[in-house]
Amino acid sequence: MNHTLGIIGSGNIGGAVARLAVDAGIDVVLSNSRGPQTLRHLTDRLGPRVRAATSTEAAAAGDWTLVAVPFSAVPHLPADALAGKTVIDANNYYRLRDGVIAELETGSLTAGELFQRYVLGARTVKTFSTIYFEHLISLARPAGSPDRSALPISGDDDTAKKSVTALLDRLGYDTADAGTTTESWRVQEGSPAYVLPYLSDPRLPWPRDPGKPADAKEIRTALEQAHRRS
Repeated sequence: MNHTLGIIGSGNIGGAVARLAVDAGIDVVLSNSRGPQTLRHLTDRLGPRVRAATSTEAAAAGDWTLVAVPFSAVPHLPADALAGKTVIDANNYYRLRDGVIAELETGSLTAGELFQRYVLGARTVKTFSTIYFEHLISLARPAGSPDRSALPISGDDDTAKKSVTALLDRLGYDTADAGTTTESWRVQEGSPAYVLPYLSDPRLPWPRDPGKPADAKEIRTALEQAHRRS
């Protein structure tokens, strides 16, 4: 049975996940805010398994739908089309890019919780938000590889988490459970699980770092070291 991954957001993470999905034999429906006609360069590069569509079409088409957009764009997602879907939240809140969002500044909500409020009815699972996009591609490994990395996942729906775990396995990653959406502060920017486990030298700029594997045990340790901002 063929599976399809819908992707809303064709930037660095969206493009990297699309590439991994194609390599895994998964069809991809790719979208961005500018329209399908602007994605020709990417669909041509990724091949016939990928087609461009509107965000609403990508939301409706996928067995999973990945959302990888600036957080300021989250309120404009096609929420009706995402209702009932397993939605992968790959988003991070960056104040300088997204503007000040009071609930996230104070810590009264996690970015995952606020995202969930904009896609009511969807089964959200947060992942892909803790790794540099080039490392996401370079560190993917087949199941059983001794140097296979893990990605943390957060969410409230166990069935959705199992489904996303199966997808990540096909894409080349194990998983480490980071808890519920409320606990997803453990994977936000600045936490020990954010990017650092996959860096070979934290002193290097990310584009110059070749990346290093980080297995599930290492990611779980990083998650346990996180402290919520008070």
